[in-house]
Amino acid sequence: MPSSSRERSLLVRFLAFMKGSLLRYIGSVVSVVITVFVGFITPLLLAGTVDALTAVMNGAPDTPVNLPRPLAGWFEAQGGVSYMATHLGILAGILICVNLLGGLFQYLRGKWSAEASETIAERMRNALYAHLMAMDFEYHAKAETGDLIQRCTLDVDTVRRFLASQVIEVFRTVIMIVLALTLMIRIHVKLTLLSLVLIPPLFGLAIWFFHWVQKLFKEADEADGKLSAMLQESMTGVRVVRAFARQQYETMRFQERIDDVHDKSVLISRVMAVYWSGSDMLSMLQVGMTLSFGIWFALRGEITTGDVLVFVSYIHMLIWPIRQLGRILSDLGKCKVSLRRVYDILDAPPEADTPGAGEAPLDRDIVFDHVRFRYEDRPVLRDVSFTAKAGSTVAILGATGSGKSTMMHLLQRLYAPDGGAITIGGRDISTIAKPYLRSRVGYVMQEPFLYSRSIRDNIAIAKTDATQAEIDQVARITSSDGFIAEFEKGYDTMVGERGVTLSGGQKQRIAIARTLIRENDILILDDSLSAVDTETDRAIRRELSRMRQRGRKTPTTFIISHRVTTLADADQILVLENGSITQSGTHAELIGREGLYRRVYGIQTALEDELERQLAVDA
Repeated sequence: MPSSSRERSLLVRFLAFMKGSLLRYIGSVVSVVITVFVGFITPLLLAGTVDALTAVMNGAPDTPVNLPRPLAGWFEAQGGVSYMATHLGILAGILICVNLLGGLFQYLRGKWSAEASETIAERMRNALYAHLMAMDFEYHAKAETGDLIQRCTLDVDTVRRFLASQVIEVFRTVIMIVLALTLMIRIHVKLTLLSLVLIPPLFGLAIWFFHWVQKLFKEADEADGKLSAMLQESMTGVRVVRAFARQQYETMRFQERIDDVHDKSVLISRVMAVYWSGSDMLSMLQVGMTLSFGIWFALRGEITTGDVLVFVSYIHMLIWPIRQLGRILSDLGKCKVSLRRVYDILDAPPEADTPGAGEAPLDRDIVFDHVRFRYEDRPVLRDVSFTAKAGSTVAILGATGSGKSTMMHLLQRLYAPDGGAITIGGRDISTIAKPYLRSRVGYVMQEPFLYSRSIRDNIAIAKTDATQAEIDQVARITSSDGFIAEFEKGYDTMVGERGVTLSGGQKQRIAIARTLIRENDILILDDSLSAVDTETDRAIRRELSRMRQRGRKTPTTFIISHRVTTLADADQILVLENGSITQSGTHAELIGREGLYRRVYGIQTALEDELERQLAVDA
């Protein structure tokens, strides 16, 4: 699509965000018009006053009153220039009233434009957040969190600032130029033409500035986004940085990002300095030319002293908006860059569901039937087939990268298989609505995410109406009640960001309790017992197996782990190697066969025996 068409499309689409705010903008434009008229009346009043005093002092009381027509007619009726010269208080009062009126409408202009821009910014942020929540898993896996945050905050704020000030400035600029030229031509055509000699170069400089600075703003914004992404990543992984003593390395990386942002910002500042100094020079030169030629025409008697004052005032009013055109265009460039970055998110297709997908019973047998999956041209799963009986426990053992977590992602429809099918109760999961499916699947990751809230709030986040008895129950099931009781505030203890004040095992137990607070048809423990000790691991699994005796529905459970003792009690154990199931059976069956499971079991058993012997020797 051509650039101009893209920009028109961007503007048309943006108008949807302005719905409901148009009246405020119209009110702001009307206020600007009134303010500009007031600004032009003031020099005319001052010029008329000067001309009246000059005429009386020169003994020419019959000189026509040089004021706007309605006001001039009133003064002529009262006595003309002589009356004006002896009743300057009336003119002073008129000036005060006119400028008070201008101040009032200047306030209304700011108020209405601010309200409109804030409303639009609010809608944009809500639309961005809602769209990000609707994006698929793959989008978030590839996106940089810091950059997304910047687009939702700083880029939206750039658009808001432009709407709050510069959009109205465009109308103000156009009105001022038209009025100034109209009034100046009526006073003296030659002086008007001489006053416009340097306007074309000034306008050309503004256009050049706009085209040059727009590219620089885009580069600076992208560099700032990368800096934000790195900062967010560093703050999130600060414990890893400290654990490996990488503070100096991370500081150097951060310094490189800072230097990049600094260099681009300095280049923008230099370009802006060239523009503002150049426009200042042209502006002052034009004012000097207007004043010089005005004095010359006044000495020749072609215009009055008051007319010279009007011309000097109006040339300032004419040059200032043209000079400001560079700022308006530069802010427009910023706004366009920010809008494109915002629409990069809004244009990304949200997660789609299969047409006609609906609800279905999920407490049924789960079947993987010759499932294949590739990720970015890399085979992950190769012809995976197995059946998980309803209510049973299926354990999965495999090396890192063998495809264990990918199988669970496919089961949740976070990805779609490239071949084969996954069915629940004989129904292909592609025909089950994604929101419904995921609402019935409890998923606990190895690195659980806890919110910076109380332990109670973190457990109850999946069920906001959970009672204290329900919270206590899942805390007992996950062996969390013991360490929670040791805290001074118990369940009201606040955990830091991402649960940083808790140990890894404590976070995992809270995450499991959070998942169990609601009934699930399917439960996935993705290496989520890796940080707890063996005794706690055994206690949690024992409590999970007793859930049916406690009157709770037993979900079909998948346990991913590298610890054989965690897998041993499962109804079925799958051994995954390079994306394929190489072994399947119970613990007793697998240790009786040659293969990966038996080797891992032998290594872990030997290590445990050696540890017990060492402890006995130490004792």
